[in-house]
Amino acid sequence: MSDNSLTRRNFLVASSSTIGAAGAVGSMAAPLAASSPADKATPAFRYCLNTSTIRGQKLGIVEQIRVAAKAGYDGIEIWLNDVEEYVKSGGKLDELRRVFSSEGIQVESAIAFAQWIVDDEEARRKGLETARRDMDVVRLLGGRRIAAPPAGATDKPDLELRAIADRYRVLCELGSQFEVAPQLEVWGFSKCLHKLSDVLYVATEAAHNEACILPDVYHLYKGGNDFCSLPFLSGTKIHVFHMNDYPADPPRATINDSHRVYPTDGIAPLGYIFKHLRSSGFQGVLSLELFNPEYWKQDALEVARTGLAKMKKAAEL
Repeated sequence: MSDNSLTRRNFLVASSSTIGAAGAVGSMAAPLAASSPADKATPAFRYCLNTSTIRGQKLGIVEQIRVAAKAGYDGIEIWLNDVEEYVKSGGKLDELRRVFSSEGIQVESAIAFAQWIVDDEEARRKGLETARRDMDVVRLLGGRRIAAPPAGATDKPDLELRAIADRYRVLCELGSQFEVAPQLEVWGFSKCLHKLSDVLYVATEAAHNEACILPDVYHLYKGGNDFCSLPFLSGTKIHVFHMNDYPADPPRATINDSHRVYPTDGIAPLGYIFKHLRSSGFQGVLSLELFNPEYWKQDALEVARTGLAKMKKAAEL
């Protein structure tokens, strides 16, 4: 294999001893062992604000950065459409990078929707060109990661996983040119990459050192995953974990992004999730990603501060 090769073992945790019996989504059919003081030690997570959380306040990216800094975050997960609006209004990328630097905020990741996964060859070529431009912007802003969701194929249940793996490898090779890692994202409403097992297969079969996965508490639930499968995923292959929570109602079949709530305000098994993160080698970024219209009606700084406090509370469970 080439230097970019990746074995399945990189993705799979060697021991499955922490996995409970299979059960309903979000439930633990077998009780977890009591945590030792060492288990409870909070690792050096970094905390990040995904700007969707304050999207409804329509602040613009410069003010979003300042809100993240004032609220006490280490970094920010930007939406590239906000960067596009900034540039259209006369802003320069080097000036924006200086704003990040002056506020002490790292670009931890970026959200974009290049159609790298689709079957249509011409559409996929255009999607890769979009991804190239997106990665260049992320690089110029000092970022090193970008989300890679199954955009353009959410209604395609018949996409072959082997073909998706080949396409993801091409995306990873493109990312290597810009030193920007595309994070294969679990999308709960997608018909092709809503199951963690399928996402694991694609990332493993891509056989590339930059292959990594972007999990999300809400999307794992929406996609019908049992959180007991998390121990099969090595924390070293998660650079960013989207943090949120979800209520008991509406049910999984009808719940959508707008129902996401602050961590610890819902019914997600966050204690179990963090137990796995602490034991799996994860030392990455916890990114607060919410789309709750009720939060958008509130002061952006207060929302950001509340979300950070609740993420830290969740990390101590």
